[in-house]
Amino acid sequence: MRRRLLLSTLAVAVVAILLLGIPLAYATHKLIYEEARQSLERETSSILGGVAFSMESGQPITSQKISQEYPGRYIVIRLANDQVVTAGARPVRGTELLTSTGTAGGVRVQVSRPAAQVQDEALRLMLMIGSLAALGVAVTVGLAMFQARKLTLPLIDLAETADRLGTGNARPRRRRYGIPEVDRVAEVLDRSAVRIADLLAASREFASDASHQLRTPLTALSMRLEEMIEAADYPDVVREEGAAAVAQAERLVAVVEQLLARSRHDRTGAAVEAPIDDVLAQQVEEWRPIFRRDGRAVRLTGERGLVGVTSPESLSQIIATLLDNSLVHGAGPVTITTKLGAGSVVVEVGDEGAGIPPELEARIFERSVSCGKGTGLGLYLARSLAAVDGGRLELIQARPAVFGVFLRQAADARLASERVVMGPA
Repeated sequence: MRRRLLLSTLAVAVVAILLLGIPLAYATHKLIYEEARQSLERETSSILGGVAFSMESGQPITSQKISQEYPGRYIVIRLANDQVVTAGARPVRGTELLTSTGTAGGVRVQVSRPAAQVQDEALRLMLMIGSLAALGVAVTVGLAMFQARKLTLPLIDLAETADRLGTGNARPRRRRYGIPEVDRVAEVLDRSAVRIADLLAASREFASDASHQLRTPLTALSMRLEEMIEAADYPDVVREEGAAAVAQAERLVAVVEQLLARSRHDRTGAAVEAPIDDVLAQQVEEWRPIFRRDGRAVRLTGERGLVGVTSPESLSQIIATLLDNSLVHGAGPVTITTKLGAGSVVVEVGDEGAGIPPELEARIFERSVSCGKGTGLGLYLARSLAAVDGGRLELIQARPAVFGVFLRQAADARLASERVVMGPA
């Protein structure tokens, strides 16, 4: 698309310059030659007047005086007595000349100048027009590249956002680009992300509640069927049908358990030993322009080179949720601090805003609890993601708000794995 925009803009500019430049060049060339001829005619009339005045006053007509008054011209004056007076250097034979001839009172005056002088002047003007045309093309190319980049980069960004929504990463980016039409699309995508997040949360909640409610009666049904089979004194067909019913009930219980597990662990992949610097740097790079637009900063401080047990995608989602909350509800610069805690790697995210209201401090991670117009799902889902990877998300300080993500250290994870494999001593 960028190439098409550039080529189309360049084509329009070249056509416009040609439509204006060619007639301008032709008119300028013609005007220069016409002006040169008119100048020669004026000089001829002036020389005729001077010769007539000199003859009436009895002054001599000298070529030296005429040459001084009309430098660069070859002048031939033929008087009434056939006397010929020439002034100026005679042009080289074969040289193209511009000539003007005038006659008055038996005096004939011919004024000539080399056509090369006029051609040089016309060439200089043509070169100036060509340079201006080239400059116009260069400026057009620069503007076209700027406009193409300004239009295509937001579209690429919006395409990535739409792709993230398709993969289930329903996090609004709140990024705007200064183009009303593109900003409108971004706003619609953000609202769609919020709605998708609501739908996903509702579906997870429904699956969890339905699985939990169905598991108990199914288990009771299985037990009752087993008791009926044990107590039956009827033919073998009853026992056979009862066993089939128990098998179906057990299959239903397995399906419900699977649904419950999926509702609790809605993720792909597993927690691994991951360097957190890369994840945090990527989030800072993504969010810094958005905060800068609001006159705020994002700072990354603390220890470097820390390794925690987490899913990089989950940690990115958690940090993004905390930064989004700070952007909407917080104020001042946002500081992300990394450090080693007691048996864990800690990532703290805090700002200088008013913080969490006292009435919401104990319920901030509950579903549908929000300090403003938010959905109340961000912190709830972020805490769930942290728990899935064996970590936790806590409110360290309420006013101003500071959240902490506690990840397992890599050494602790290896020890836990060895205990699982080897068993108790």
